[in-house]
Amino acid sequence: MLAAMPSRDDIRPLALALPEAYEQDHHGIPSFRVNKKIFCTVHLDRPRIVLKLDRDDQLNLAAEHPGIVEEAEWYPHHGWTYVWFEKADGALLSLLLRLAWANVAPKKLLARA
Repeated sequence: MLAAMPSRDDIRPLALALPEAYEQDHHGIPSFRVNKKIFCTVHLDRPRIVLKLDRDDQLNLAAEHPGIVEEAEWYPHHGWTYVWFEKADGALLSLLLRLAWANVAPKKLLARA
């Protein structure tokens, strides 16, 4: 069970619980991948993660959760999304990680998950 205000320490177990997810360094920060594709990176200098969401999901979730979910500064049209995890609850954080994972996971893996 996640605390009311998730911390950086909560990200790793949630991301690694997704099928075939693994952690790998990405320019000095943790990244979580499936099939060699990044679905999440964790910023070390601020309380946010970057997720690779479907563009429609990104826009809808940003509208539903202002101040928590927002388009990234770079490549937002490709779905790169900031999530201020300390402002999110555990259920939202789990949902967002699952959506990002599903966005990059192979179709065969999605069918089994």
